[in-house]
Amino acid sequence: MSLTNFHNEFEKLLDRKYFSSEMHPLRKDAFSKLEATGFPTQKWEDWRFTNLSGLMDNHFLISQVDDAPQNTLDISQFEIEGIQTIVVYNGHLQEDTSYLPNGVELLSGQDYMASKNGEIDHSEQSPFDLLNTAFMDSGACLIINKNMDIQTPIRVLFISNGDSSIMVNPRVYVDVGSSSRLTFIEEHVGNATSLFQNEAVYLSMEEDSEVEHIRIQSNSLNTHNIASFHVSQGSNSRYNFFQYADGSKMGRSNIYVDLDGENSKCGINCLSLSRSDQHLDNSIRVNHNSPYTYSSQLVKSVLFDNSTGVFNGRTVVKKDAQKIEAHQSNKNLLLSQAAKMNSIPQLEIYADDVKCTHGSTTGQLDDDALFYFQSRGIPRDEAFILLISGFVGEVMEEIKFGAIKNYIDQKINLWIT
Repeated sequence: MSLTNFHNEFEKLLDRKYFSSEMHPLRKDAFSKLEATGFPTQKWEDWRFTNLSGLMDNHFLISQVDDAPQNTLDISQFEIEGIQTIVVYNGHLQEDTSYLPNGVELLSGQDYMASKNGEIDHSEQSPFDLLNTAFMDSGACLIINKNMDIQTPIRVLFISNGDSSIMVNPRVYVDVGSSSRLTFIEEHVGNATSLFQNEAVYLSMEEDSEVEHIRIQSNSLNTHNIASFHVSQGSNSRYNFFQYADGSKMGRSNIYVDLDGENSKCGINCLSLSRSDQHLDNSIRVNHNSPYTYSSQLVKSVLFDNSTGVFNGRTVVKKDAQKIEAHQSNKNLLLSQAAKMNSIPQLEIYADDVKCTHGSTTGQLDDDALFYFQSRGIPRDEAFILLISGFVGEVMEEIKFGAIKNYIDQKINLWIT
């Protein structure tokens, strides 16, 4: 796929005064590597069910700092009781509308990179990671020092608006110190006429830390959304990820988790609701790099109309990672004859003392169950809603914070009805 349009925008970016020239060598190196590898095609095994031609046929312009409204942003429609919010508008941090609890330090992603002299270990360097490094906007960085119990959930609210075709490349760093706890939320919203959002999140967890990570992807249906999550866990750490997705014309989440320390645990939970011609793809890789580690993957999709979905889950158990436990479960509900789901659960095991399971099921609503409800006087439409609600209920149980669960429940009810 041609990089010509991206090359033209890259040259413009290097001329922008508000982007530090100190980051230019890192950007140029990433773009050079991207030119060498190119973008994925369906000949790539991990991308064979996701067609990027709709993305590559557009000419997206880089967003600018002054794209944000001159007046204070009104985010009242996205209010969730009991949380603190950081606003990123078209990829750029809005510090005047961002509020944090005590014990949390906020930097722009660029300032964080500069503080590390660009020397940050990025184990996975996919083409879209490289694109994000080359074009990264200001983004945000959260630093939680050790022994901090952050009771108030922190949300990064990504708002993307505009009448032209724009490209945003937000980067988020979350560093969680030892014995600290955090609930971290991402929410993606907006009404951009045509948007390419290429997000990268790097989460580092030291020993004995705990993170609840919730992502809500409700971008407009004019959006191409690609998100890459890189999580590294120290010993005895606990990471729980939940993603709700009902937005974007094409959405793909690349989730990479490294269980580096003994007794570390992670749970990956995803719920995708798609209709019309949406395509939602969840690609997950969990690396068990140490013994006595645990992982679970529970991914559910509900597909309507001509929509399509992908689950590509891989669990890798390294040779020395004995006494580990890993489970994968993918369950899909098709609500039309034209909807299609592609499921690829995979186990890659090099140790000999492990407990691993994987499985996938795809089907339609049970006609017998619908008949049963109707025989009890419940109208077919109501029975339809009850059955879908029951299907998604299992994964929704993974959300621990009540106000956030209620917020997502409202979105699900709107989608169903």
